[in-house]
Amino acid sequence: MQMTVMQQGLWALLLWPVLTMGNPLDCREDQASFTRCPSISQEKLLDRVIHHAELIYRVSEESCSLFEDMFIPLPMRFQSNQAGYACITKALPIPSSKSEIQQISDKWLLHSVLMLVQSWIEPLVYLQMTLDQYDNAPDMLLNKTKWVSDKLISLEQGVVVLIKKQMLDEGTVATTYREQGVFQYDIQPEMLESVIRDYTLLSCFKKDAHKMEAFLKLLKCRQTDTYNCA
Repeated sequence: MQMTVMQQGLWALLLWPVLTMGNPLDCREDQASFTRCPSISQEKLLDRVIHHAELIYRVSEESCSLFEDMFIPLPMRFQSNQAGYACITKALPIPSSKSEIQQISDKWLLHSVLMLVQSWIEPLVYLQMTLDQYDNAPDMLLNKTKWVSDKLISLEQGVVVLIKKQMLDEGTVATTYREQGVFQYDIQPEMLESVIRDYTLLSCFKKDAHKMEAFLKLLKCRQTDTYNCA
């Protein structure tokens, strides 16, 4: 699939502000990981984690829209919603209704974010591999997927540190959920099915990235304005 000059320019404009941003979880610009900065306060860490989640959601939203515009004809967009493709995180014990979310504790808000983050690390690696097989897939799409994948690992680090800070006096907590096996590598399907599957992955990740951001912002709200966090 060939891209016009205008499409290429659009990709460049959308990617430039994101790909040039520094890591919001770093304590200093010369540090590669938040785990090297144990002295940061929980409040500042939460702010940086939220900012990180906001960036990830924004890029996931742009990636999904651009993939849709480039590879998904309008009729297929409706078919993908009816083709029986379930999001890979559907089986996770993540609160979904407004009442469930309001009742969940701060601890389980963080654990829900961590489950979502860790469940998407392998699927995004898979998505990078499948996009490599597309004819004329732009390098910018591959770079964007790689960027989100890397930032998701950084977000995982930040959430784990937040959990450890919050749970320091409450005993041992689990901080790994990847062994649940919610994602499996299947035999490579036909191209049309592969495109719909990749589109479904991107759409589901966009939804879950929004959940991560919303849960973290709810946690922040509870710490500052407990009675107005609907």
